[in-house]
Amino acid sequence: MHNDSAYGLWTLVILNSAIFIFFAFSFVKPKTKQDWRSLSAFSAFVVALFTEMYGYPLTIYFLSGWLAEKYPGIDFLAHDNGHLLHTFFGFSGNAHFDPLHIASNVIIILGFFLLSAAWRVLHAAQRTRSLATSGWYARCRHPQYVAFIMIMFGFLLQWPTLPTLVMFPVLVVVYVRLAKREEQMAIDEYGDDYRRYMGVTPPWIPKFGRTSSISIEESSQQ
Repeated sequence: MHNDSAYGLWTLVILNSAIFIFFAFSFVKPKTKQDWRSLSAFSAFVVALFTEMYGYPLTIYFLSGWLAEKYPGIDFLAHDNGHLLHTFFGFSGNAHFDPLHIASNVIIILGFFLLSAAWRVLHAAQRTRSLATSGWYARCRHPQYVAFIMIMFGFLLQWPTLPTLVMFPVLVVVYVRLAKREEQMAIDEYGDDYRRYMGVTPPWIPKFGRTSSISIEESSQQ
């Protein structure tokens, strides 16, 4: 017999969604259309996630026949068992302390840290109408979108659902397209300066060591 109070907790859906969307909003402080689009995409993912986590477990109901056959005796409608990867990988004990959940929390925290640091540099550059090439923008060209992807991936590690598994690659494509659109706008505005920046700074995977802003200055002097 499952715990009837494990789901249908719509207050928790609203509360948790609002908290994480507010965190992202406070870090991003959206001003442009691109800012609002990136935040909206992330918000949709968060709402879908917490709807299944506390509201209606669509994935568990959809897979109920297979789950009952594959894992007899496990009540997946009990909230703790909603951590499906905990069961799939054969972890024992409290799901909140398994390696995947710990890794998930670390990735989410690092993602929010990166989001905050990246947008601080970007908005400072926007105020002076200059290129953002310092901080994390000296290591990759789109750290703000990398941060959103990290956070979403972190959530998938601790609570994967069919809707969010479908949404994740779609939102990655959305962010890639937003990044390309922003790069074209930057090329139109900054021309060769931005092309030099593109030439020394990877788009997605951060590099460490010498910053690209130094390389840009050196390139412009050659």
